[in-house]
Amino acid sequence: MIAEHQKPVDSPFDRNSEPPEVLAGIDLTGKTAIVTGGYSGLGLETVRALAAAGASVTVPARDTAKARAALADMPGDIRIAPMDLADTASVRSFALAFASDHTALDLLINNAGVMACPEMRVGPGWEMQFGTNHMGHFALVDGLLPLLRRTERPRVVALSSTGHKLSDIRWDDPNWTDGSYDKWKAYGQSKTANALFALGLNARLADTGGMAFAVHPGGIFTPLQRHLPTEEMIALGWLNDQGEISDGARAMFKSPTQGCTTTLWAATSALLEGKGGVYCEDCNIAAVSGAEPVRYRFVEPHAVDPDSAERLWAMSEGLLAQA
Repeated sequence: MIAEHQKPVDSPFDRNSEPPEVLAGIDLTGKTAIVTGGYSGLGLETVRALAAAGASVTVPARDTAKARAALADMPGDIRIAPMDLADTASVRSFALAFASDHTALDLLINNAGVMACPEMRVGPGWEMQFGTNHMGHFALVDGLLPLLRRTERPRVVALSSTGHKLSDIRWDDPNWTDGSYDKWKAYGQSKTANALFALGLNARLADTGGMAFAVHPGGIFTPLQRHLPTEEMIALGWLNDQGEISDGARAMFKSPTQGCTTTLWAATSALLEGKGGVYCEDCNIAAVSGAEPVRYRFVEPHAVDPDSAERLWAMSEGLLAQA
């Protein structure tokens, strides 16, 4: 089974579009937004664009001093609050405080994440990538869901990746307790989880007019690569033998501003009305892969399966109850 609306639309934008193009004519004055990971990489550019369009943006930050330094000169209504996605108590505290201080949450951008890190544990023993990329954001939405449901037509955007192609959910052992840890498959599982999370959340917002979307931002050099040694990035073809960005990567990768445009499009485009839950890429709804998967494009059926989304939601509720 595949999400009903998972097919491209006639979008005027593409992979090279920039934030001012995507947000042209869109006034977010009076709107409230949260952007996780909003003080580096794609998140920083997302905050910049939303604030420039008039939104009041809150940036939860594990390192508030670093966040203040990164956002100090950025114009607009931008606020910083402490939160660590790897610490569920911290997430719950942030969500409670935000919900107490606000009457609406119009845009929630689940942007923060880690990639291909060594095996580490967070929370009650969750594998770090699943625990941070998925369970941290799941806990955040768990705390904010009543506020989202009270808001008129909110949108939630979960950043996934073509990394989802590397692994479906490991239903019997999502936290890699069997000793077979593979950092890339663990990353892939977390990105599949992000896509299924958007589908599951969309179902829970539908009766109030809210929508949720998954987004593949594209390949971009950001701090997300911090756990990858230079030798591995050379082997992947991202760097040349001199440790510089390779010609192939230059042709394939986007700039950070181009990388945030699909997020902004999913958060604001009228073309997505009535199409909640879909996985987007290059400022459009992604096509579903055929019999021969394409590595860096399209979405795999396992990441847009409503039955899997419900199964993951139930599993995540159980895991969160143990934290």
